[in-house]
Amino acid sequence: MATPLQIGLMVFPQVTQLDLTGPLQVFSSVPGAEVHLIWKNMEPVPSDSVLAMTPTVTFADCPQLDVICVPGGYGTDGLLGDAEVLGFLRKQAEGARYITSVCTGSLVLGAAGLLKGYRATTHWSALEALPLFGATLSRERVCIDRNRITGGGVTAGIDFALTLVATLVDRATAEMVQLRLEYNPAPPFDAGSPDTAPAEVLAAMSERIAPFRARRMDAVRQAAAQMS
Repeated sequence: MATPLQIGLMVFPQVTQLDLTGPLQVFSSVPGAEVHLIWKNMEPVPSDSVLAMTPTVTFADCPQLDVICVPGGYGTDGLLGDAEVLGFLRKQAEGARYITSVCTGSLVLGAAGLLKGYRATTHWSALEALPLFGATLSRERVCIDRNRITGGGVTAGIDFALTLVATLVDRATAEMVQLRLEYNPAPPFDAGSPDTAPAEVLAAMSERIAPFRARRMDAVRQAAAQMS
């Protein structure tokens, strides 16, 4: 009997739930895969919405993973200097087949020193942070560099997960998962990227997130300084 794929997604306070639940839904549809939600303890973790996440395993009890995935969200700011989180990621990375992220989860991989010398992507509002961790910036929706796979912002997590399933298993399996989920995007507006959004929409959103962006960059600079 084949050994089950071990896939782990980190949960943490103020995670963007779709960063996590998009890939989770894809991975949970893979026959024989064991999917874990990992955190320091087993207490429910608040997301950035009304939805709370309940971990299934702690750092201490987590098996060696084939895939480790860090989703994003404003909560990643607090992880950039968290020695327990970064140490767990480094330890898992030693034996994992794929080290992955969605959205600003890539910044946490960067702070752990796991993206130095790799191409990587993240949410459009955080792209300037990646080079501070020694990564080469990519604007791809899903960026693959050897065994590092990083997804762009939020909804890119579904694309990332399907891409990974095709690599881990095969394309037919990934396509069956896609069909099961009826993942056939047809957005009502062409505003999903700063390259296509109306200028006034981009300006308004940039103004709204400016304080959070500044706080994130402060955390990134501190984490990058600790690395060097």
